[in-house]
Amino acid sequence: MKAGVRFHIRDISRRTELAIGPGKVALLEAIVQTGSITAAAKRLGMSYRRAWLLVEETNRCLVRPAVETAAGGKKGGGTVLTPFGAELVRRYRRLEHQTEVAVARNLHPMLRPLPSGGGKAHR
Repeated sequence: MKAGVRFHIRDISRRTELAIGPGKVALLEAIVQTGSITAAAKRLGMSYRRAWLLVEETNRCLVRPAVETAAGGKKGGGTVLTPFGAELVRRYRRLEHQTEVAVARNLHPMLRPLPSGGGKAHR
């Protein structure tokens, strides 16, 4: 594995609320994959309540909702990202990639090479 620089965007806040960050993006992506907040929460190892609160907070911080839910019934409920939510995830991931490239370009030359023994990276 090639040694390199990794960078993580911590969060984008609005006042005291976290509008979007890596955990919320992972939750949105899990909702896309599973079609439900319950299944997405389970996949990520969090409680349904925690996932629901994160979705509510995300929707509250944005100019348009990122997530739409449908109550259960004969057809069952479900959860989907709105087109706005899907665009939010795409932009976040693109920004994350662009930032990682910029950090690698600017800081990698200043870092000492990793030993060839393959030691674990320190976080």
